[in-house]
Amino acid sequence: MGEKELRRLIPIQAEWSIPQLQENLAVALEGSGPALSTTPMSVSEVEENIALVVSTSGSTGAAKSVLISSAALIASTNACHKYLGAVPGDSWSLLLPTTHIAGLNVLIRATALGTRVIDNRNTTNYVDADFISIVPTQLQKALSGDDRLLEHLTAAEAVLVGASALSDKLKKEAASKHIKVITTYGMTEMCGGCVYNQKPLDGVEIKVNSEGLIQLTGPMLATGYLDEKGNNMEISDSGWFESNDLGEFVNGSLKVLGRADDVINSGGVKISLSDVEAQINKIIPTAEIITFSMPDDKWGQMLCLASTTAVDLVKIKAALGPVLTPKSNFVFQSIPRTTLGKPDRIMAAEIAKKIETK
Repeated sequence: MGEKELRRLIPIQAEWSIPQLQENLAVALEGSGPALSTTPMSVSEVEENIALVVSTSGSTGAAKSVLISSAALIASTNACHKYLGAVPGDSWSLLLPTTHIAGLNVLIRATALGTRVIDNRNTTNYVDADFISIVPTQLQKALSGDDRLLEHLTAAEAVLVGASALSDKLKKEAASKHIKVITTYGMTEMCGGCVYNQKPLDGVEIKVNSEGLIQLTGPMLATGYLDEKGNNMEISDSGWFESNDLGEFVNGSLKVLGRADDVINSGGVKISLSDVEAQINKIIPTAEIITFSMPDDKWGQMLCLASTTAVDLVKIKAALGPVLTPKSNFVFQSIPRTTLGKPDRIMAAEIAKKIETK
């Protein structure tokens, strides 16, 4: 067998305008231009079928460079538009960073529909679009007093909400304001969201293994990971991507229970941080909170809570019992989150440690 054909790989340039980025993505997908990477890479070439190299953090926080083919991105786009009933000429609003697959997908989808993406980032004068993709924190912002953003979301045919879990409370509030929310679940290795409203998109297959971990496959599965020497490392031997998310099927729908690495062992008891967070949100719905763990001689991993205002642990203990009640409580100026709005539990522990040493 001969060597595989290669194509040039260049990083996305910070000085590119959104129209320039959309154009470069289009030629990358088509194959007439170089492949693009979201961060500078140590290699300058990739296999010919690769269009994007997207950097993402795994469960350990170690960065991975995901190789995504043109075929996978096109399959993802087509499945999304089939679900939405999108037709040529429909428009997409960009409200997400283009350093992640979710933001890049918005540009690719607009291109597929023959339209220029509408860049609504860093503005309060939103231009309405048919479809929008956001994270829960942006939805919460719209429902908490940002009337212009609320109006923008309400005007859309559909608003995709993903990257982190959407609470039932927020979803109900959005429905009461006539926002047509579609929850999404996915990851970079599956070209972003591939499960809409707990159902797989066209071509996507899901199963839950014996350990409760969600596994996925489909035509939008990434090709592999790029190592520092330019080698393509396979995602799996089986053709299935095994996530670090725990899940189960409820009446034929996928319910994501949280990340496996969200589970801590505190005093010999396994506790899901995301589950405790969700339960506390029900008890104190107005509080902005985050749960995390800190090393502790007695508990091993001590369950901790931080909020932007003081919370009543006695009230929480009465509802949840002693095991699920945080052992330490902090007040933060703001809740740390990643660029896509996910709770940053590692950063929360670092902030709490600084508070303790003051």
